[in-house]
Amino acid sequence: MGVYQVILWWKLIVLQHWTKMVTRRALLKNLASLPIVGGLFSTGLLAGSPVPSQVIRRDYFKELGVRTFINAAGTYTFMTGSLMHPEVIEAYNYATNEYVFLDDLQDKVGERIAELLHCEAATVTSGAASAITLGTAAVLAGMDPEKVVQIPDLTGMKSEVIFQKSHRIGYAHAIRNCGVKIVEVETRKELEKAINEKTAMMWFFNGNNFVGEIQDKEFVEIAQKHGIPTFNDCAADVPPVENLWKYTNMGFDMVAFSGGKGLRGPQSTGLLLGKKKYIDAARLHAPPRGNTVGRGMKVNKEEVLGMLVTIESYLKRNHEADWALWEMQIQMLHDAVADIEGVMPEIHVPKVANHVPSLNISMDPDKIGWTPDKVRQELKKGHPSIETVGGKESIGITTWMMDPGQERIVARRLREILTS
Repeated sequence: MGVYQVILWWKLIVLQHWTKMVTRRALLKNLASLPIVGGLFSTGLLAGSPVPSQVIRRDYFKELGVRTFINAAGTYTFMTGSLMHPEVIEAYNYATNEYVFLDDLQDKVGERIAELLHCEAATVTSGAASAITLGTAAVLAGMDPEKVVQIPDLTGMKSEVIFQKSHRIGYAHAIRNCGVKIVEVETRKELEKAINEKTAMMWFFNGNNFVGEIQDKEFVEIAQKHGIPTFNDCAADVPPVENLWKYTNMGFDMVAFSGGKGLRGPQSTGLLLGKKKYIDAARLHAPPRGNTVGRGMKVNKEEVLGMLVTIESYLKRNHEADWALWEMQIQMLHDAVADIEGVMPEIHVPKVANHVPSLNISMDPDKIGWTPDKVRQELKKGHPSIETVGGKESIGITTWMMDPGQERIVARRLREILTS
């Protein structure tokens, strides 16, 4: 029976209902005889059966036997960073239903992010480490397509990147992906002496700004004096929100941020911000182009759009209210254990990187019978499981990656353990 015939039949039955006062039972019987509508009755959807108010969700992690936990540690990649806000998830899901050209999307999203963050240009990368590799490749090859393909063979190119010895971290491997030689220095005098015709870039790790002898402004000043491009790795340096434009305004040619940490965007995203000539050059090494050092650093359309909405959402947040909440949560955790003999809680805020209210809990094992390692294991083994950080001397706790209310669970569990 065709759709038109179904409509006519429906109208006829409704007319009979009103003119002949057919019973509801007769009406349902007639509707159920239709090939299309009758099939709906067989499922109970039109026969008065209640429709579930929400679809039952599969607990995939439980099915797989993967443990979930309360994140009292922070935005660590091995703990899968952060959780996306609902508006980011909505944008991510929206993008799954449409096709676009990846370069077109990156162009438009990059323009919008650059406008929002007050810089010349921007692009979404597959994490901050990807931004470092692409930025390094950009200063090496420029817009020369032959050099793009040639990397990591640096024959005929500049081949050295300078950074302070105190800024040496594992992520510096993202620079070496491009085949360069790392030159480490400690003092301003050593830095200026190390600059030569082979110097391609000067790299700075913002998290160690107050560790090295040369701090951010002086570092930029030296580089500009010698005409060397600079890169600042600010992966974990949000909040505060103004850091998103502070360092490009300071004069760094490129700056990288992680998308999946404090910004709470897709975990495998990052931002490369800075001078347009370097961002344009970096794009030549990124997918969808194939024969490049960055081919494996693909960012899908869902992540690119999700990163844009992440920035829009983050800029609109009430950052003072967020900070007040974190302070209250940390204070509550502090007070939950402060009166226990042998336990010494201390509230602090790191100067840079993970700049949020945090708690260090140290303890005297002779008085309390616990060590930080044992307490961490007890927190991990409980239900729900709770993850913290720290070394042999203390337990490190933050609340900014918790759902509101989870801090009470953590406080109660800590007190139970330390008083047992």
